[in-house]
Amino acid sequence: MHTRSLLTTVLLLLSIAAICQPPPVKRYDMGIKSTPVDAEVGLEMIRRYQQYNWYPKVSNDKLDKSIFSPKSANFSEDGKKLYIQSLEGFSTSVYETESGDRLKVIYHKFKLKDSTLFKNNESTVFDYKYRYKRTNPNVFSGKPVESTFSHNGKYLWVTYYRRSYDKNAESPSALAIIDTELDEIVRVMPTGPLPKMIASSEDGKYMAITHWGDNTIGIIDIASDTVANFNYVKHLVVDRKLTLKYKEGVKINRDAQCGYCLRGTIFSPDSKYLLVGRMGGGGIAVFDMEEMTYLKTAFGMKSNIRHLTVTDNRLYIGCNRSGFVQHTDLNNFIEQKTANPTENITYSDWDSRYVGSGVRTIATTNDGKYIFACVNGESKISVIRSEDMKILSTIGADSYPVGMAISPDNTQLVVTSQGKKGGGGNSVMVYQISYN
Repeated sequence: MHTRSLLTTVLLLLSIAAICQPPPVKRYDMGIKSTPVDAEVGLEMIRRYQQYNWYPKVSNDKLDKSIFSPKSANFSEDGKKLYIQSLEGFSTSVYETESGDRLKVIYHKFKLKDSTLFKNNESTVFDYKYRYKRTNPNVFSGKPVESTFSHNGKYLWVTYYRRSYDKNAESPSALAIIDTELDEIVRVMPTGPLPKMIASSEDGKYMAITHWGDNTIGIIDIASDTVANFNYVKHLVVDRKLTLKYKEGVKINRDAQCGYCLRGTIFSPDSKYLLVGRMGGGGIAVFDMEEMTYLKTAFGMKSNIRHLTVTDNRLYIGCNRSGFVQHTDLNNFIEQKTANPTENITYSDWDSRYVGSGVRTIATTNDGKYIFACVNGESKISVIRSEDMKILSTIGADSYPVGMAISPDNTQLVVTSQGKKGGGGNSVMVYQISYN
């Protein structure tokens, strides 16, 4: 009896371990095309920047040592340049879109000589304290996560997962502001703990910094054209701010221990509302930006919301663990939520499509007709027609895709593969988009 019980326990542990293991690593050859080949929208891999194959066989499969755990991608507003944020490389790689040549690597590493980048040597904001006392808190390396533009593309804002010395992301992190004409960092601002998503309002007044680490969002006034004049004006909270004080010497998984794990963040096109996805606990938190007040949360969509985007007044969401892409009329969503500003509501008017396990970033064409989704768990990209949510085509992506950007003219799709423990990653794929 004891032997049988022990055997059962061992088998159970082995099955749990198998479930927790990442899917097999996949790598794809240059030139692969989406299937079916006659689909309404097709994809073909035309270029790659990678750091896993040191002896590529073709010239457009480029060995690039700056690509180290790439998280996010952005095309410049004129489409001429591409920016890639590499988390473990502490860097932003800049490329010329047409030629594919790398123009520059911007390193997010700060020493005492860089103190002028920190206005008045600022190292914290609101009431955030450092978990452990540091003589020079602004001497660190930043781990880039997400990025967005402001001032008609003049500035690129890049959030840091944490400062290099802050192992459990308990202390203030930071963000960099890059002048895209110079491709140089012109200011570094403190943030709350573990900022990930960042979004700018359409009217050019505000930048929202979403803190994955403690259920809060920092709002920066960016109305000035001068970076030195940017300043925080509000600290928004979703229900409750977390207290961060972990036991010294114990490594904490901050990707899991993050409260509501706030992620996807967007402003409404009229800049009146801010929407923030809650990967933990579900729902979309809504804020009135004129009053700077929390209007509680709307539930009713699929769980584990990671990414939000708006195109042509439709709200699109990517739901990571559940594997769904959904969209709805943004005005209808806002109207239902603002009709009940002090209560959580259930909103159920969604068009949905299951695309596969681990939906990370999503992107749409300018007209909103087509949706592209990174399917992390299956190492692929799915193309969906938004009108009827039909999957039109799929194409392989190096394991494991997370970030995505579509060019302003809708002809190129860039996908970053970050990797997981055990392999994958260190790859940025460029796909040509064709419309039949």
